[in-house]
Amino acid sequence: MTHPGEITRRQLLRRIGLTAIAAGPGAGLLTACATGGGAEPAASAGASAAASNLVSAANPLGVDAKKPLEVVIFSGGYSDAYAKDVHEPLYSKAHAGVQIKHVGTQNIGTQLRPRFLSGDVPDVVNNSGPEALDLAALAAEGHLADLTPLWDAPSVDDPSKKVRDTITPAAIENAKLNGQDLVLNYTVSHRALWYDAKLFAAKGWTLPETWEEFKALGETAKKEGIVLFAYPGQKGPYYQLWNMLYTAAKIGGNQVIIDIDNLVDNAWKSEAVKASVTAWLEIQTAYGDKAYLGLDHTQTQVKHLQHKVLFYPCGSWLENEMVKDKPKDFEYAIAPVPSVTAADKMPYGAIQVGVGENFVVAAKGKNPQGGLEYFRIMLSKEGAKGFTEKTKNLTVVNGAAEGLDLTPGLVSAAKAQDAAGQDIITDARFEGWYKELFDFAWQQQNTLMAGRLTVDEYLNRVQKKADDIKADSSIAKQTRNV
Repeated sequence: MTHPGEITRRQLLRRIGLTAIAAGPGAGLLTACATGGGAEPAASAGASAAASNLVSAANPLGVDAKKPLEVVIFSGGYSDAYAKDVHEPLYSKAHAGVQIKHVGTQNIGTQLRPRFLSGDVPDVVNNSGPEALDLAALAAEGHLADLTPLWDAPSVDDPSKKVRDTITPAAIENAKLNGQDLVLNYTVSHRALWYDAKLFAAKGWTLPETWEEFKALGETAKKEGIVLFAYPGQKGPYYQLWNMLYTAAKIGGNQVIIDIDNLVDNAWKSEAVKASVTAWLEIQTAYGDKAYLGLDHTQTQVKHLQHKVLFYPCGSWLENEMVKDKPKDFEYAIAPVPSVTAADKMPYGAIQVGVGENFVVAAKGKNPQGGLEYFRIMLSKEGAKGFTEKTKNLTVVNGAAEGLDLTPGLVSAAKAQDAAGQDIITDARFEGWYKELFDFAWQQQNTLMAGRLTVDEYLNRVQKKADDIKADSSIAKQTRNV
């Protein structure tokens, strides 16, 4: 099931220029200062710009080039070269004489929590990685700038079009907090199981489409000293939480995830979630290796490249993240999760396709107009194309991938999405809405996978956490219909 704010095969391939190819967080940051009730109205970064004499056709957001701009980028899977080499130079070219302070870090939370608490905030934040800030808490404190002026501003490429009309609608619809436009989701990502297509071809293996075939391949791989499946227990364990949730959606339909997002009573204890968690615990117990629970994402991904792991759950940023370590004879490809039961509501080919990689402008920063303008430049075709060239990942900008030489992994993802058709698994939004719940769920998941919890104990614990959040009036609640 899809909806107008969700990416479908035709929408995505048409809008990002992939029609010719038929053949991938963050939200209890400010728990020390979050307040009760609903979110404060977002500060409108465009309000002062509208009254500024700096506003012109060439400068619709009223940017003052005398004001420096500070940009903080999560230097993980995408690195931060796209900001340093593409977006920041484009901003400097558009606003001559501007000073840009660039900060690249893999520790967003550690670096920025104290700054938000003190009021000394950067202008642009790429909020991603294991330490991603709690965007719902930031919104409740009025720290996130309203992006409406950006969406209504003229596009860099075609001033007759608003920025909102040049990107896939999911980039706006799926990022709303309390109905407000506070977050830019910049990338299109595919989350499923990644494998080496050349290894499968050399071995004569076919992709398993059922759980029984998955286990049979596990027996074959075990004889060759290969772990069927592994995920990182450190700095990336949420990859497996995504995996279990999206498997549950294949079993019971997208309503399973919608109910979890909406804090519906006993949503975590549904038959579909229980079946998914049970199935993955079975794989971990019979064909996994607990040693991986002590490794981080990079270490686990290196093991994958060394053919010590057959399938790895991740998003389509993986190929670029490992480009320096990838052997020449390794070819990334994407595979849907095998069907767990014959009665699964979604077919084998269903995969998760969503928008992500959160960017926000600090409403209380020194240069919010500059932050919005930086986003406008990111959403130009030149800015988006440069990002794809640097990261080998797609953006939400329509047509920006046209003419690019895409990597095997990205082509594989596009083919998988084409095969899925309308059977697209919805995104789990509670990750951004209730980060405390999301973090608790993957932390308990590690305990489960280590054999120290039963499936029922795991589900009871996570459901109890969801119930506590639902009952806590100090936490602003979000809802979705589809």
